[in-house]
Amino acid sequence: MQPKQTETVKEGTGKASFERRVEDGTSQNDVENKGDSGPPGMEVDGVIESNWNEIADNFDEMNLREDLLRGIYAYGFEKPSAIQQRAIIPCIRGRDVIAQAQSGTGKTATFSISILQQLDLNIKSCQALILAPTRELAQQIQKVVLALGDFMGVTCHACIGGTNVKEDARKLEIGAQVIVGTPGRVSDMITRKALSTKNIKLFVLDEADEMLSRGFKEQIHEVFTKMPFNIQVNLLSATMPVEVLEVTKKFMRDPIRILVKKEELTLEGIKQFYVSVGKEEWKLETLCDIYETLTITQAVIFCNTRRKVDWLTQQMHAKDFTVSAMHGDMDQKEREVIMREFRSGSSRVLITTDLLARGIDVQQVSLVINYDLPNNRENYIHRIGRGGRFGRKGVAINFVTDEDKTSLKEIETFYNTQINEMPQNVADLI
Repeated sequence: MQPKQTETVKEGTGKASFERRVEDGTSQNDVENKGDSGPPGMEVDGVIESNWNEIADNFDEMNLREDLLRGIYAYGFEKPSAIQQRAIIPCIRGRDVIAQAQSGTGKTATFSISILQQLDLNIKSCQALILAPTRELAQQIQKVVLALGDFMGVTCHACIGGTNVKEDARKLEIGAQVIVGTPGRVSDMITRKALSTKNIKLFVLDEADEMLSRGFKEQIHEVFTKMPFNIQVNLLSATMPVEVLEVTKKFMRDPIRILVKKEELTLEGIKQFYVSVGKEEWKLETLCDIYETLTITQAVIFCNTRRKVDWLTQQMHAKDFTVSAMHGDMDQKEREVIMREFRSGSSRVLITTDLLARGIDVQQVSLVINYDLPNNRENYIHRIGRGGRFGRKGVAINFVTDEDKTSLKEIETFYNTQINEMPQNVADLI
């Protein structure tokens, strides 16, 4: 039985937005007023209760189209990851799905495969829309969709800020079967009527918690109101803050819930260490001491602010160390050049902010340094997940001042993990 649906008119737009409510008819206000409880099986800031037990051990069991299977194997996948084993089947059956999983677990391929399986290749206009919090993540998703859909001849466009609006509109009018973009630009393109929503049957929100924490709530709600009434919604999120639960409650129908537990995740295979630096001003010297170790492989160094990224980059350059830097104040072209150099291996050490902590898969990264411990503990797994994706081995080194010791303990408790002091022979572990 389908949940009740009621139509409400969004003020000022004249467009019908839909609220999808659970069977008992609770309204959005009830969710907010209940304090800590969210929709059934989902508590605010908790972990969701899975209500789906079917597992497909390999891609061949999923009844996927032949040309898609070829793309999956050509991409290098052999066996589905935990989330792929559980979430692909309900997605391709047309169910609304909420998956709680961190980065590095194979989320992007999960919804990409589900979309590609459901495309009508005879229709050239947009049939699936994916929203992501950053431009880099949107471009990364586009690459995955195109690679997996290579033998299908699928078209996919990244609709992101920082690019020419007219050129973007022109490409959308030509048509692409899959659109992946950031909420602001996508919302703008729908308003301008450059992006037609009439054939969209699947809507994906990736890193929903991050999008909502970045202040995209209005744009996301705006995009939802322009979607066809019977749209299938897939939502992926590492955490379940109240804003995410609000979206699931408002816009999803009787969703399948899938939880990939923290302990099953990215921390496996990643050796985590800390270096006691005492004071903030001693971090730089510590970094210089281990620089030679960094360049054995490729390394990402995380700082908490854009200013710190610039400062650290200048300090390293002044000492004749080769490093690149990237953060959100740089324009799109500059960010793309830096990422290209880093992906190709011509630059080996990248200093960045949490902008890069989600969704950038650089195969060769096996060392991550938290020059600053992240401001929120959820970002810890996103950062160090750069260094051990899909079971690859990696090393994470945390610089810890005397003031940081409590935060480090909190991270250990939250992830049920152990972070040991960095050994002398760390180079042998990379």
